Amino acid sequence: MKAKTFRTWIEHLQATHRLAVIDRKVSLQYEIAKIAKKLDGKKATYFTSVEDYQVPVVSGICSTREDFAEALETDQYGVISKFTEAVASPVPCRALNKQQAPIKENIILDNIDLMKMLPIPVHHEKDSGNYITAGLFTVRDPVTRKQNVSIHRLQISGGNKIGALILPRHTFHLYKQAEEAGRPLECAIVIGVDPVTLLASQASTPFGVDELEISSALRGEPLEVVRCETVDIDVPAYAEIVLEGKILPHVREPEGPFGEFPKYYGPRSDKEVIEITAVTHRNNPIFYTIVPAGYEHLLLGGIPREASLFQSIRQTVPSVKAVHMSPGGTCRYHAIVSINKRNEGEAKNAILAALANSFDIKHVVVTDEEVDIFNMEEVEWAIATRFQADRDLVVVHEAQSSKLDPSTRDGVGSKMGFDCTIPLDSEEMQYLRVQIPGYNECNLDDYINPDKLIQSVHLEGDIDF
Repeated sequence: MKAKTFRTWIEHLQATHRLAVIDRKVSLQYEIAKIAKKLDGKKATYFTSVEDYQVPVVSGICSTREDFAEALETDQYGVISKFTEAVASPVPCRALNKQQAPIKENIILDNIDLMKMLPIPVHHEKDSGNYITAGLFTVRDPVTRKQNVSIHRLQISGGNKIGALILPRHTFHLYKQAEEAGRPLECAIVIGVDPVTLLASQASTPFGVDELEISSALRGEPLEVVRCETVDIDVPAYAEIVLEGKILPHVREPEGPFGEFPKYYGPRSDKEVIEITAVTHRNNPIFYTIVPAGYEHLLLGGIPREASLFQSIRQTVPSVKAVHMSPGGTCRYHAIVSINKRNEGEAKNAILAALANSFDIKHVVVTDEEVDIFNMEEVEWAIATRFQADRDLVVVHEAQSSKLDPSTRDGVGSKMGFDCTIPLDSEEMQYLRVQIPGYNECNLDDYINPDKLIQSVHLEGDIDF
């Protein structure tokens, strides 16, 4: 399995010429971020020499849909179905003992100073400091014993303290339960895992589903885990670095601003505080960072949302064929939906189902199935030639929206849907695409000889036919 561990995946990227090795000494202050951003969607970056650190940094390990598809051992059209099946049928992990787990090769329990230990970058100009952006934040429900895994922005506040933005979802629910009882919530921050586990961490699931078990299902074999040293949390045994700790009750400190996925800054405010109690890592660990608002960040959020969106729409419109959360819409705000329309009105039902799926979704485009929804030129063409605002537009005002969208009024805004499907009673030639017979099968190598030079060019003179 190419994506069995973080390291096997990096080795695979290097073997397939998709890893740029940066030997020049680089700074944590913007330099890592700017180089990784330059190569975003093209190659992963491996920084061997980080100023003041011996730990290398990697970014961009999956910055295309094809990368994630390859890690999942499918193609980009099979990603959503495979992900959906894994979410529906999680597989228990396999527990290892400490002696079997590489993450236990180094255990640090005292004198923890995160910035002295780890090369944690500053990404954007107005970011409030150094941020962990690719840490799998893992907590356990003390009642069901199930774990929850998610990714949060984590600001290094000094020493062993971290400020965290924890949105009101599953981790927040467990934290509030602990806080109301006057106790901290134990947690582990896992850095440097295989891309399959990384993607599984972002699954949209009912409360009580363990995302590490989704990783097991995606891999086709149990993910190997090991118990932490100071907290009751299981973590991937082949991770690069694990920070163990607890979210303190009734403690809030300033966090932010921080450059977020909409390519704007999330504001500064008082947030929850994590106290780190232990650090474990592999020999010669590799630190992993995700550049916020880059393709890797957007796709990590977008692909699991597509799986959830597909399921929601299918309950209303069974003929849905595919969905796409587009990068131009930050993989959160714009949904493109392909259906095999059988009845008039189905496209509008699909729009309503998509808007109901997530308050983040702002604009929905529904097309017929022959439109390639992963090609935005095709989608724009469908809007241009199959949409009329007086009959095909759906608008909803005063709806809950993303608070990170600066055009909303504190998270309240308008949403819009475009029905770009062909009317069922249209005339046969009205929407018939022009085609050149044999175009798809045409191989230009059969016609073009790169070594052939023309002998002369007729600029003047008569040509007899």
